[in-house]
Amino acid sequence: MNLAEISARVLAGERIGVDEALVLWEEGDLPRLGMLADAIRKRLHPEPVVTYVIDRNINYTDICVSACKFCAFYKGPEDPAGSVLSQAELGLKIEETQALGGTQILLQGGLHPDLPLSFYEEMLRFIKGYGIHIHGFSPPEIDHFSQLSGLSPREVLVRLQAAGLDSMPGGGAEILVERVRRETSPRKCGAAQWLAIMAEAHALGMRTTATMMFGHLESVAERLQHLAGVRELQDRTGGFTAFIPWPFQPDHTALAGLPKTTAFEYLKVLALSRIFLDNVANIQASWVTQGPKIAQLALFFGANDFGSTMIEENVVAAAGVSFRLSEAEIRRLVEEAGFQARQRRMDYSLVI
Repeated sequence: MNLAEISARVLAGERIGVDEALVLWEEGDLPRLGMLADAIRKRLHPEPVVTYVIDRNINYTDICVSACKFCAFYKGPEDPAGSVLSQAELGLKIEETQALGGTQILLQGGLHPDLPLSFYEEMLRFIKGYGIHIHGFSPPEIDHFSQLSGLSPREVLVRLQAAGLDSMPGGGAEILVERVRRETSPRKCGAAQWLAIMAEAHALGMRTTATMMFGHLESVAERLQHLAGVRELQDRTGGFTAFIPWPFQPDHTALAGLPKTTAFEYLKVLALSRIFLDNVANIQASWVTQGPKIAQLALFFGANDFGSTMIEENVVAAAGVSFRLSEAEIRRLVEEAGFQARQRRMDYSLVI
């Protein structure tokens, strides 16, 4: 099938396969992919609304045994600089978030070798005392808790949910291809396990997001394999609220020699994600890695969500990228692009 035929199918609302997506990538220029993605965005979201969420990314510990090659944030267990947040520190961060109108906490951390499951349950109960939505832990964390506790991932999720976990972020996905994961993060859960844990979360009624960190050791075909895995699981569960593709930031990591992903390639990946993931309602722009102007442009390449105000963000910042936006700045950027800015919750319900 040629480029024109594939484009016509996309505009007609038909699903394309991996082979057709590869043709779009190889033969379609950026304006064509942007046009197709924007058409899908308008079909799914006919109102000119761009959403955002006010939250804070709290990393409860930087101590981690995974030692992923792409991470500049973690500290080894033997590193005296590593730390675990106290409840007092957590409380201050939550109070600051709520004072700024925040509706949720994004809670993630390193794979600590010594903390028991009860530590995480107590942390969740403490945070829940503030009456805030907890969007926490990623599949690698759940897999890690499972290994340490001897419980199945489902049993871990049931206990965490009972302690206050409301939903899960899509972190730790990187590229959902075993070859890539063996090279970049061999100690972290594999692609099949990432998807299986997300399926368990969905079965328990939790909504989650999905991510893709691209631009390191993967091929374009492997990016499409990642998208196919997300789409197939979404067909079965419908549990993903959004998809967030973001480019790898190499500085200060073990892969520091790799070139940085260009804005051109980012927008092309974003558009292809919107075209391919026909069953995921929302696509999020990554201003945290791309900066405000490219994120603004992303609204015309398939994105309908501006993501989080990121009151606090440590992982990308550790790689030397430190864009910051206030709620007022996000609203201004969205409105300058010709859209209405609306604050949302994790499930994409709007804050009145």
